[in-house]
Amino acid sequence: MSGETIFPALEPLLEKVSKPIQYVGGELNSTVKEWQVGGHGPGGEELTVRWALMYPDAYEVGVPNQGVMILYEVLNERPDALAERTYAVWPDMEALLREHGLPQFTVDGHRPVGDFDVFGLSFSTELGYTNMLTALDLAGIPLHSSERTDEHPLVIMGGHASFNPEPVADFVDAAIVGDGEEAVLAATDIIGEWKAQGRPGGRVEVLRRLAATGGVYVPAFYDVDYLPDGRIQRVVPTESGVPWRVDKHTVMDLDEWPYPKQPLVPLAESVHERMSVEIFRGCTRGCRFCQAGMITRPVRERSITGIGEMVEQGLQATGFEEVGLLSLSSADHSEIGDVAKGLADRYEGTNTGLSLPSTRVDAFNIDLANELTRNGRRSGLTFAPEGGSERIRKVINKMVTEEDLIRTVSAAYGAGWRQVKLYFMCGLPTETDEDVLQIAEVAKRVIETGREVAGHNDIRCTVSIGGFVPKPHTPFQWSPQLGAEQTDERLHKLRDAIRADKRYGRSIGFRYHDGRPGIVEGLLSRGDRRVGRVIEQVWRDGGRFDGWSEYFSYDRWMAAAEKAFEGTGVDVDWFTTREREEAEVLPWDHIDSGLDKEWLWQDWLDALDETEVEDCRWTPCFDCGVCPQMGTDIEIGPTGKQLLPLTVLGSGKESMVRS
Repeated sequence: MSGETIFPALEPLLEKVSKPIQYVGGELNSTVKEWQVGGHGPGGEELTVRWALMYPDAYEVGVPNQGVMILYEVLNERPDALAERTYAVWPDMEALLREHGLPQFTVDGHRPVGDFDVFGLSFSTELGYTNMLTALDLAGIPLHSSERTDEHPLVIMGGHASFNPEPVADFVDAAIVGDGEEAVLAATDIIGEWKAQGRPGGRVEVLRRLAATGGVYVPAFYDVDYLPDGRIQRVVPTESGVPWRVDKHTVMDLDEWPYPKQPLVPLAESVHERMSVEIFRGCTRGCRFCQAGMITRPVRERSITGIGEMVEQGLQATGFEEVGLLSLSSADHSEIGDVAKGLADRYEGTNTGLSLPSTRVDAFNIDLANELTRNGRRSGLTFAPEGGSERIRKVINKMVTEEDLIRTVSAAYGAGWRQVKLYFMCGLPTETDEDVLQIAEVAKRVIETGREVAGHNDIRCTVSIGGFVPKPHTPFQWSPQLGAEQTDERLHKLRDAIRADKRYGRSIGFRYHDGRPGIVEGLLSRGDRRVGRVIEQVWRDGGRFDGWSEYFSYDRWMAAAEKAFEGTGVDVDWFTTREREEAEVLPWDHIDSGLDKEWLWQDWLDALDETEVEDCRWTPCFDCGVCPQMGTDIEIGPTGKQLLPLTVLGSGKESMVRS
C-alpha cells in the first residue's frame, strides 16, 4: 500500500479516451497530501487514515456533489487524515485500464484506490450500484465483503440509499446512515486508533468497533430469516454489542459546519456550473412521496449571517458567477426574503446571480422574483406541483392548489421570465388517467396566464414528468408501484392531449422517461439481500451507468432477475408492484430514521383518505418520532440578524475576487 501515483502509466492512455480531462485532477481547491501525513507511532505504526471518496457516476455528475465535497474537505482539514476523490470511469477507460493492468485510481493523486484504508461511496440513487462493482473490480477489491482480507480497504457506503443498504449488503462492509460530517470524523477516530494499536483483530475488529457506536451498520453482523412465502421473518444481530437498530446521524447546528469552504471548481463541464450553499437541511412539509424530506428531518436552518459568510468566502475561493441557495425547498427558509435581498444588495453590479434550484410554488412571490433578477440574470425557474389534480395532490400531501401555481407563474412571467419548468410524477398511489390528464389542463392555464401577464405570446412552459418510485421510510413504502406498461400508456395519453391543443399545445414542452427505469429503481430501492444477486449478474452481463439512458438496458435487468430469483419464490413484481401489509417486516426496519413505523402507517391511511397534514414547523407536533427519539429539534428563525453590506464590494467582480 504505497500510495504511489500511477499517472506515468495512465497519461499515455488519456489521448485514447473520450473527455480525458475528467481523469486529470488538479481542480482549483483540490488537495493532494503526503501519503504519510499523519506520521508513525513509536512502534512504526501508521497514524494516517486515508479515504478514497467516490461518487459512483461520471465526473461531470459527481464533481459538483455537495456531500462528497463536504467530506473531502472536513477529512483533509485533519492533520492525521487524507481524502482523495474517484469517479466512475467511462467504458472506454475501463477497457484500457483492464488491457494495461491499471487499477481504479483517484483523480487527485492518481493513487490506486486499493491502497487506501477506506473506500467510501456516496449513493444518492441506487442506479449507481453497478458502477460500484466496476470500481471494486478495477481496484482489485473482492466484490464480496466476506472475501476481503486485512489487505483490502474497508468499503463504506453513505448517502440516501444507505437508508436501505440490504440490496448491496454482500458488497459493502458498512453503511453510515444520515448526515456525514460528524460521522466520518468519528469513524476516522476509530480507524486511526485501531491502526495506532497495530490493527488488533484485523478488519473484523475495526468493523466491530464501528458497529458498537450504534450509528454504523455492518451487514455481516446480522442474519436475515425468511418466511415460506418469501417475506422477511426477522433480522437479528449475530455479534454481541451490535445494536438491533442502527441510528441515523443528525448534525444539529449547521453554522458550526460551514462546508464546503473551498468548493471545487471543475476542469471539465459539469451538471452544475455554480457555487452552492446549503441554506437549510431537512423538510417537514410532509410530502408523502419524498424520501429526502422524511429521512432528513428535522428542519435545521443556517443563519442569515452564516449564509452570507459562506457565499462571500465561496465566491472569493472559486470565481463562480452564480450562487445556488440549496435545500429541499429553498424558499421555505424563514428569512429567505432577507437572505435574497441582502445578497442582491451585496453583489449588485458584480454580475453575480442568485438562484433557487428547488422552490415550492406556494413559497415563491414577486419580491423574491425581483431580488433574484436584480443583477440582470435569470436562471431557470422550476416548480414542482408533482400531481396534476387537486385530488392527487391531497393524496401526496403536497398542500398546493392550482391557484397557488397560477399566482406563482404569474409572478414569474410578470418579472420577466419567459419560460418555467413544471415537474410532475406519474404512477402516484390511487392515481387515475384523469389525474394525469389534468396536467395538460394545468399547463394550458399556465400559458394562458403567462400571455396575459406578459402581454405577448412568447411564453413557454416545459412539463417534465418522472415515474413515481415508492421509497423506504416514507408513508408510501407499503404502496404498489405502477407497472412500466401502465406508466407508458398513461404518459402517451397525456402527450396526445397536449399535442392536440391547437391554441396552447405548441407553447408546451413535454419531457418524460418511459416507465422501465423506474421499475429497476423500485427493485433496488425496496429490495432485500436477495436483490444483490441481480445486481451482480447485471454487472457481469455488462451493466454500467444505469442512470444513463444510452447505457441502461431493461432487458438485461429482467433477464438477470429471472436467473437470480429462480427457485426463490420471488420476482421483480413481488418487489415492485406488490402492496405490503402493515405487519410485514420491511428490509430496512432495522435502520432507524427516527420516524415511527406506526406514524408512517397512519399517514399512509391518511393518504388513501385524501387527508392532508400540516407542516409541523408552524403547527403543533404530529409526533412522527424524529425529534423526541433522536434528541433533535426544529431550528428555524427569525433570528433578527441582518446581512451587512461588504465595503470591499460594489466596483465589480474583479475587485471582489482580488479582495
